[in-house]
Amino acid sequence: MSETSRPQDTTADAAPPVLPRHRCGCAVAHTTGATRPGSPHRSDDRPPHTPRGARCTGRDGGSGTLPPVPGPPALLPLLPVLVALVTFALITWQIAAHGPLRALDERLGTAVASSAVPRSLAGFLADLGNASVAVPVMLAAGGWAVWRGSHTWRRALATSLRMAAVPALIVPLKLWIARPGPPAMGSGPHDGFFPSGHAATAAVAYGVVVLLVARGRRWAWLAYALLNVGVGIGLVRCGYHWPLDVLGAWCVAGVLLWFSPRSLPQRGRPHFTVSPGAPPLGPAPHSAR
Repeated sequence: MSETSRPQDTTADAAPPVLPRHRCGCAVAHTTGATRPGSPHRSDDRPPHTPRGARCTGRDGGSGTLPPVPGPPALLPLLPVLVALVTFALITWQIAAHGPLRALDERLGTAVASSAVPRSLAGFLADLGNASVAVPVMLAAGGWAVWRGSHTWRRALATSLRMAAVPALIVPLKLWIARPGPPAMGSGPHDGFFPSGHAATAAVAYGVVVLLVARGRRWAWLAYALLNVGVGIGLVRCGYHWPLDVLGAWCVAGVLLWFSPRSLPQRGRPHFTVSPGAPPLGPAPHSAR
């Protein structure tokens, strides 16, 4: 069997080598699982190491969203605190400047004091704001939470210490504003009724109970709101405070209850949602093709 000689290319006639050209786009291989020619698949049947490949699909197989999913604005959790501070500043300004809001408040307080609410019921509700009643209830709730194991003693102690901030804030404000009380309380040495210490004590103490025992459930917050409204009505009905004294105390208590480690916005690394079976995100290892 004879071999045919092949023509030998000389160095001059040889074509210059062609370098591989980089092509943009996804790597395409016609594998068995491809539904049609040109479907993007890796030749080694491994999922792509890109955030797009590890993305969870949306409804009906849609493209979904790329991680990280944008969250709420950073100032949105602080909106209730800002509202409470602005409201308290407005009330304080009107009371100190003898504005029209103060005159309206005194007319409303006089009407509530002469209402048909039973005096005995109003006195009972007002007494719920005494420190001798509210503080023992708060301490008992903290001990119960620690005994059940729902909170550590450090967490319960840190939450209960908010009560110490009530006199530290209320007493200087009383001395600074020096608002006279209702006619039943007299004036002169009895000045200093804004904001209400009883209302602030009840709001903070029973709020701590909700945080420790009920763990902030909605029904507990509803009962908490109704209880504090009853305490406020009792204070005004018995002639101990004006309505704005109670409202200002609620603003102070709201700020104290809101600022906790759980309610403050936390900063951390963005959370990536990876579909089941997908490899961890990162640079793809070099594989020989």
